[in-house]
Amino acid sequence: MSAIALMSRTARRIEDATPAHRDRAVDGLRALALLAVPTGHWLLGGFTRSPDGALHNASPLGAFPGFAPVSWVLQMLGIFFLVGGYASVLSYRRRKGSTRAWLGGRLARLGRPVLGVTAVWAALLPLLHFGLGVPVDTLRTASTLVVQPLWFVGVYTVVTALTPYCVRAARRLGVWAAAPLLGSVAVVDLLRYGPYADAVPSWLSLLNILPGWLFAYQLGVSWGEGRVTRRHAWGLLLGGAALFAVLLLVFGYPASMVGVPGEARTNSHPPSLLVLALAAAQSGAAVLLRDRLGALLRRPALWAPVVVVNLSAMTVLCWHQTAMLAAAVPAAYAGEVPGLVGAPDSAGWILARLAWMPVFAGLLVLIGQYARRFESPWTGAGPARRALAGVLAAGFGVFALGL
Repeated sequence: MSAIALMSRTARRIEDATPAHRDRAVDGLRALALLAVPTGHWLLGGFTRSPDGALHNASPLGAFPGFAPVSWVLQMLGIFFLVGGYASVLSYRRRKGSTRAWLGGRLARLGRPVLGVTAVWAALLPLLHFGLGVPVDTLRTASTLVVQPLWFVGVYTVVTALTPYCVRAARRLGVWAAAPLLGSVAVVDLLRYGPYADAVPSWLSLLNILPGWLFAYQLGVSWGEGRVTRRHAWGLLLGGAALFAVLLLVFGYPASMVGVPGEARTNSHPPSLLVLALAAAQSGAAVLLRDRLGALLRRPALWAPVVVVNLSAMTVLCWHQTAMLAAAVPAAYAGEVPGLVGAPDSAGWILARLAWMPVFAGLLVLIGQYARRFESPWTGAGPARRALAGVLAAGFGVFALGL
């Protein structure tokens, strides 16, 4: 059987197994937002090599600030939280047990893969350093990259736990339930960037973390409750785009949606009002395009990849940086490698990095064959193994965060 015939047969089997009530558009949006995470990290994350052979993080945005609009496209966490809220409210409505049991199941699905990747890396660190001679600075760089996407899981865990309250707010206020969250972030931004910024403590920005990411989730819950109409969606799209433009052109917000080396301000950590403006515009567009996207995904050849990505969502999120490191760390022994190891400050680097992208994707697929098991319930792991995994994960966290 040829590869094309096998793929066609697999796509047909997935199509036949899909329930009629499955919301394909929401799954498609989730897959798109999820794939934007590794794409963004792989495109905008480079490495420099110090004389001792150690790798250090670098970003092409420092040399090419004109690439900032690329981050507007790849920053799709607003969409991820939107569809997360939508899916959560449907799941919450279908629950058969208590709210506590429902939350426990959701949080366990988030926690298992995180525990798995951090425990595996904790076991790898001494092997890489003492067995293969990988420099400590390289291991610190690698650990930072592995931990980098996991903050999202922590935030998503918190907003998921707030689902019952989000449902109540959506039923009472509809789409306007997200407005106080937007206002809260605006107030904090005014304090930390306004005329009295010098008198404001730096920790105040942390107050934006929860409302900043809960904003799109709350919109998703309201959408799932049927309280977001097409008129609301147009308001979100146009209002979000207008606010985005004003913040950039009038108030001088950084153009990049991710941190740029040397810049004093960043939009995403913690989220600024610009992130919420983008999330609002993306959410409005998602609601408006839902029917067209759902019809498009009726094609088995397009639907099958969406299903595969969604089934491996946490594996992709937790292990995509490991896939890039699996190529970069060995390459460092050869010196500078175009697009992989070396200053990301030339057009040649960009072209070479694009050529490396399929390699990273292939490594992620290979790693995922083994790492995917962490997403399933750990039925074969007794209390001792789970405790060991917890200890290893905690130790890795301490090393990665430099505590």
